[in-house]
Amino acid sequence: MPHPGEPGRLGIGEVLELEIGPVAHGGWCVARHEGKAVFVRHALPGERVRAKVTEETARLVRAEVVQVLDASPDRVTPPCPYAGPGRCGGCDWQHASLAAQRRLKAAVVEDQLHRIAGIERTVTVRALPLSEPSEAGSPTGPEPDDGLGWRTRVQFAVRRDGVVGFRRHRSHDIEPVDHCLIAHPEVERLGVERNRWPGVERVEAVGSAATGDRVVAVSERVRRARVPHLDAPVRVVRGEPQPGPGLPYVREVAAGRTWQVSAAGFWQVHPGAAQAFVDAVVAGLRPRAGEQVLDLYCGVGLFLGALAREVGPTGTLVGVEEDALAVRDARHNLRDLPNVGVEQGRVDRVLGRLDPVDLVVLDPPRAGAGRDVVRQIARLAGRGIAYVSCDPATLARDLGYFAELGWVLRDLSAYDAFPMTHHVESVAVLEPAG
Repeated sequence: MPHPGEPGRLGIGEVLELEIGPVAHGGWCVARHEGKAVFVRHALPGERVRAKVTEETARLVRAEVVQVLDASPDRVTPPCPYAGPGRCGGCDWQHASLAAQRRLKAAVVEDQLHRIAGIERTVTVRALPLSEPSEAGSPTGPEPDDGLGWRTRVQFAVRRDGVVGFRRHRSHDIEPVDHCLIAHPEVERLGVERNRWPGVERVEAVGSAATGDRVVAVSERVRRARVPHLDAPVRVVRGEPQPGPGLPYVREVAAGRTWQVSAAGFWQVHPGAAQAFVDAVVAGLRPRAGEQVLDLYCGVGLFLGALAREVGPTGTLVGVEEDALAVRDARHNLRDLPNVGVEQGRVDRVLGRLDPVDLVVLDPPRAGAGRDVVRQIARLAGRGIAYVSCDPATLARDLGYFAELGWVLRDLSAYDAFPMTHHVESVAVLEPAG
């Protein structure tokens, strides 16, 4: 209900009739009500809807569609029964066609570049192939472009009664599910959702599309919680994984190599993403024989391995990674390349002791690199920088910092690495101004 003595305030649960405007970053569309911005989920630009208020601050209102009065031609019936207002918070755009989803994501990238960095750029979000090369070198199966069955790493939440599901949007409440349509078949084959997990807080299921390897990482509420018998062979890790020879891993394939990725370690969740990003980085940087390369937030060494082939044995490559498991995997994965080294440590601290190089690659977490890291990269990089980003807002912010230091955006590619969600991956290539 409205707050007494505060005219103009809306009550949680109040229903508004709204004309929906443009898309906004985060899976929202923007409308206006009495001069205030209303960020609406489950809407599409151009629609007229009735939306229920879920949150209000001094600056904005958040709401969810409860009735579509005039639908967009891009609206479709969500394929998942758990998608929709008040339900699973994992997918933002199941009510939009895939083509519309990609246009919306492109509009968000363009808007963030313009508003935050002052960069005018027309963006196209590209689809990714669902299959990746197998160890035998052949695709792993058919590739229906329906936006489903792609997520090879899925983190499930578990209620105190052991029921599995996903968090609802902006909530700690759990929506129980018995299947997930965007999960890869190798993950669904385990049957995580069809079992009870008493005493467990989270379950992360990993299934490699290339090799069929499977790992389940369990975060427990109580010591030695019972792990159910799953529907397919799988290696199980309890608690926080620690580096060691017995730690389970999955094998992934990209850039002509097979990669070891420890349980709960980072690898792109879409089967086609790793190869696509490698191709974009190599094409953008145009590495030359004998060049020096620095790979920041290098993970298990994907870009180091790909670029080592390009710069050859006379080149030198250094990766920097904070996570101990990833460093262990990277050193194992690149053990055949004597001109590649991996340093463990925080990027902002390690950069200060490194020498200038020809090329820099960075693939930071969602928070981006930040002003201090950008300043150090701009000092070290000679010929080119490739920035792989999973967040257009922090990418635009950091591109603005690079511009202040004399680096300009030469090329930008965007990829639909997370269909049905608002997330979009970008690869930006920078060069010195002039």
